[in-house]
Amino acid sequence: MRRGELAQQSGCNIETVRFYEKQGLLPAPPRTAGGHREYALEHLKRLTFIRRSRELGFRLDQVRDLLALVDRSDWTCAEVRAMTLEHAADVRRKVADLQKLAQILEDMAAQCEGGAVPVCPVIEALSQGLQ
Repeated sequence: MRRGELAQQSGCNIETVRFYEKQGLLPAPPRTAGGHREYALEHLKRLTFIRRSRELGFRLDQVRDLLALVDRSDWTCAEVRAMTLEHAADVRRKVADLQKLAQILEDMAAQCEGGAVPVCPVIEALSQGLQ
């Protein structure tokens, strides 16, 4: 299959396919006699794996590490589990940080009466430190 078909079947766009190839996550396919790239089912499976990993929030370096495990013939489910649990802990930390951020923003907004005056506690709070 050609790059456009690979992109469509995987749910990625063509530029994403090129990016993953440049990053070394997706191996370069063989070329036809006419010089066209010819992607195989294995490319589609790998690209889908990368896309799903990214959708679940794995960073590129983590995806690279997961793929390195997959590419080895002696990987274990325990290794994948450990990486996944580490990522889940990172996600939980980010959720906690976002909840704190939401509370700060709500507290700032609560200080604002929403009136027509040009003085706003939110703008003042955001401007603090600019002297």
